[in-house]
Amino acid sequence: MIKRWFTRLTGRPASRSKAPAARRRKRPLFPIIAERIWPRLHGRARWMRLIKLTGVCATLFVGLIAGLLIYLRVQSLPAASISQTSEMLDLQGNVIDTFHTTQNRRSVPLDQISPYVVQATLAIEDRRFYEHEGFDPVGMGRALLVNVHNMSAKQGASTLTQQLARNLYLTHERTWGRKIKEALYTIQLEMHYSKDEILNMYLNQIYYGHGAYGIEAAAEQYFGKHASELDLAESAMLAGIPKGPKYYSPYMSMKNAKDRQHTILQVMANDGVIKQTDADKAYRELLTFKPLSESRGNSFAPYFRDYVRSFVVGQLGIDERLLDEGGIRIYTTLDSNAQRAAEKAVAEGIPSNTEQQAALIAIDPRNGYVKAMVGGRDYPNNQYNRVFATTRQPGSSFKPILYMTALQQGGMTPLSRFMSAPTTFTYDEGRLTYEPHNYNDKYVNDYIDMRQAIASSDNIYAVNTIMQVGADNVINMARKLGIDSAMKPVPSLALGTFPISPFEMASAFGTFANGGVRVKPIAVLRVEDSSGHVLYEAEHESEQVVDAAHAYVLTSLMESVFDTGGTGHRVSATMNRPVAGKTGTTASDAWLVGYTPELATAVWVGYDKGRQLTTTEAHRAAPIFAAFTEGALAAVPPKIFPMPEGVVSAYIDPKSGKLAGEGCEDNKRLETFIAGTQPTETCDGSSSKAEDASSTGTDARKEEQRKSWWGDLKRWWKE
Repeated sequence: MIKRWFTRLTGRPASRSKAPAARRRKRPLFPIIAERIWPRLHGRARWMRLIKLTGVCATLFVGLIAGLLIYLRVQSLPAASISQTSEMLDLQGNVIDTFHTTQNRRSVPLDQISPYVVQATLAIEDRRFYEHEGFDPVGMGRALLVNVHNMSAKQGASTLTQQLARNLYLTHERTWGRKIKEALYTIQLEMHYSKDEILNMYLNQIYYGHGAYGIEAAAEQYFGKHASELDLAESAMLAGIPKGPKYYSPYMSMKNAKDRQHTILQVMANDGVIKQTDADKAYRELLTFKPLSESRGNSFAPYFRDYVRSFVVGQLGIDERLLDEGGIRIYTTLDSNAQRAAEKAVAEGIPSNTEQQAALIAIDPRNGYVKAMVGGRDYPNNQYNRVFATTRQPGSSFKPILYMTALQQGGMTPLSRFMSAPTTFTYDEGRLTYEPHNYNDKYVNDYIDMRQAIASSDNIYAVNTIMQVGADNVINMARKLGIDSAMKPVPSLALGTFPISPFEMASAFGTFANGGVRVKPIAVLRVEDSSGHVLYEAEHESEQVVDAAHAYVLTSLMESVFDTGGTGHRVSATMNRPVAGKTGTTASDAWLVGYTPELATAVWVGYDKGRQLTTTEAHRAAPIFAAFTEGALAAVPPKIFPMPEGVVSAYIDPKSGKLAGEGCEDNKRLETFIAGTQPTETCDGSSSKAEDASSTGTDARKEEQRKSWWGDLKRWWKE
């Protein structure tokens, strides 16, 4: 039925089956439709099919793009392994060392980067950064026109996002595969991060030449400052380097660098980012660059830096990879001014043409901060840190620990007397003997007291003391003061015959300077990760191990070392402040360990191979100590050692060991005592004036200290 209707309507068969000729020639029922309208309808159907096909293809394409975008949105970006440079800082916050593998990088947030850096970078690299979605058609067109006009690849069209994708995840090979991946990663970056985050990552990732990755490392590399401190001229200079780090480096070609800087400043002015006058002024600015040799290698405080690294890795357990690549910050106690003074004192204190070595360690007795450390004289060839060497005998510099034991026990006072003469001592229940000698076999051949023994470093007096107080008690005192080196309870211990490190000696003497309070030495205050989270923070550990009054009395006795006749008197004229200390000399070692209220210092000089010292070589420790102490405290006014409660002073007659009376005032000496241990009789046998002697002597001591301090202060002020 339908077929017949169709045939009559159009005059065409409904199928391709052959029809009789008579029927084929039959006139159609509607000839006009068959001859005129149907062909037109048939042509439009073809167009409709084409349109439908196009629509289907477009729908599939849009769906594919949408699916790709959804896939990219939910797909995580590849893990980008970006190493960051770790930093070591001194007490003032200055960077003294950096740790990194191949890339020197220190990431900082965008708000810690100078706005000039941002403006200069965007002006020259991606003007429409905040307007496009990762690809800049306008920039591509502009670059194409420029390149066609110059018949070369004069201008690139990569956006900051494209450059970041390439630097983070890809190599710089020129293949279609790499370009496709770059495009996909660019889209993902724009999806996952804000514009500010992308810009921040770019500025922390880009290479600025000479091993500096990121703007913070570049600012330090070229100008020795933080990225936040860069001015317009410096920012424009650095912004031009990434295009060609070798070609535009001011270290390699100042002309190329200045030309590039001028281009950037002019673009910024043309875009209205800055005024033309500011651009001209910045271009004329004379920039001060950090010497490249200084940037490449830091020779400052090398032994201290090694010690801190060893402490962080060995004792704190921080992984070395984290130290080299994790961007951690190590805050130390090093005082750069004191360190410079230490390095200068050692360098000037020993001739350059000798193999004699030296070590210096300085600790603030009030808080335990390690302020300066010199472990030797030739770090590039010998990294052995002699500050921690436990192979050197301290000699007579150990004696204050012996005398502190005697004072603390209460059996001896500054007026306790022994004969200074050749003596043979018997010990171990009479089975062994010990026969010490004074330096150069010099003896007084008379009775001397503790002050005289300390000032002249009399060995006979020291051995008499240890025989009286007991060697075991001296070792116990050393342990309280933080000395862990091996010692044996024998008479020779009094003369410092058992090796102790300079570090231990300085720490022990710091206890005397701090009124008997031992503070555990600290070199690392805090360690933070790259995000500022605290990984380690030092705890302040202190303990009263010696009575403050006894510490003050010993300090008073040790001040005599720098008086006339004392073993340290050669350097007293160069010191403008109260100082207490003790020299020590063996055949192959020379020491001076001493302190002020602010600084406890141990200086050792000698040879690594145990070679014997000449007299001249042995005398080099004291000048190094004096030069360092004055240099490190040059900006600090002199301070007296504060007198605690329980201390009295009195004028005494050194010959009799009694209070100075009317008949023996010519040679009187002001002496310090623990209250209750001072003499009660005068040299002439009278006791009527003895009651007032202590109060009179104490007032005199305070007045003497005031005058001494005032004289030191005036000398310090003049210098």
